[in-house]
Amino acid sequence: MIFSTALMLATTIVAPFAAALDHRPSETDSVTVVTIGTGTPVPNPHAAGPATVVVVGKRVFLFDAGANVERQLAAANLPTDGVEAVFFTHLHSDHVLGYPDLIFTSWVFGRHLPLRAFGPPGLRAMTTNLIAAFADDIKVRTTGLEHATANGYRVTVRETRGGVVYDSAGVRITAFQVPHGSWPVALGYRIDGPGRTIVISGDTRPSTEVLRLAAGADVLVHEVYAASKVENEKMADGGDWPKYLKSAHTSDVELASIAKTANPRMVVLTHVIALGATDSAMIAAVRSKGYTGRVVVAHDLDHY
Repeated sequence: MIFSTALMLATTIVAPFAAALDHRPSETDSVTVVTIGTGTPVPNPHAAGPATVVVVGKRVFLFDAGANVERQLAAANLPTDGVEAVFFTHLHSDHVLGYPDLIFTSWVFGRHLPLRAFGPPGLRAMTTNLIAAFADDIKVRTTGLEHATANGYRVTVRETRGGVVYDSAGVRITAFQVPHGSWPVALGYRIDGPGRTIVISGDTRPSTEVLRLAAGADVLVHEVYAASKVENEKMADGGDWPKYLKSAHTSDVELASIAKTANPRMVVLTHVIALGATDSAMIAAVRSKGYTGRVVVAHDLDHY
């Protein structure tokens, strides 16, 4: 009975997506990439879960919400009481473990408007179930001495399979499908802001859509693994690890071809499955087919 009541509560608050408020962009708006979390599923204390922020002026757009996301936002001196919107590439656990943190911590510390969330099919059900799971927390915070804003935890969800998902005040965000293992829908995003274009690959094997949409971009934020180290890696779950990597991720050598053809001004490597390879070795591999732009291995809280 408690669960069904909570589920009914959650269903009522996960409303259809409302149109973004339209306001004029400022001439002083700048576009900055901040790698909030650069990690993988490996519980590395030096790399938080996957999360990338694009800051346009004072507006904060979050892409994925891995573990520790709210503390990383605080560490980057970015708002912890609500981002402009969050965009999920896919629903693998390492990319969403910080989602309840984003929902509830931002509410507890000041958010009173619905959090806008975009992502692939399945995001609405996940959101509904997360809020149902926190029904007791919601009740205690709103009826007790904390006096939390009633309904301030709400989320509006828009599920997408691709296309323009946000277009307001000089910021246009386009989702596009990428191939990532057996996920039916995984997404990358292109962000067109005032004078600067950012492309975020999400988790993907080599993608023609990344190649197309990153052509001439200012920054390509791309996941990567070290091709030279794959066969040396032993995983507890058996021998399909090399096969999985090839079906779900992009090697540094494969990224070299993407970088050369698309020719963005800068390639930022994140969600790096290094397997023991050094940063310099991976950068050299990405340059190996003639790309002459800047290549960096991102670490948590870097700015570009």
